[in-house]
Amino acid sequence: MSNHPAWILIGAGLFIAAIGLFWLLGPSLPWIGKLPGDIAVERENVRFYFPLTTCILLSLLLTGIVWVIRFFSK
Repeated sequence: MSNHPAWILIGAGLFIAAIGLFWLLGPSLPWIGKLPGDIAVERENVRFYFPLTTCILLSLLLTGIVWVIRFFSK
């Protein structure tokens, strides 16, 4: 059942919908990207920003989601 190509299309569609939802709701979540541990350097001519903590939290969230999907698909 999981080898059918339709499941890949459904998964890709859900992924694209999740990205669109995050893009739509992103401005209303002001704390995303401004967590403690995010690196921001602003100088006269240079602005550098690296959301380290945000990347780690998103990685943990996505890893958990993939783990749950794989756990229930067995």
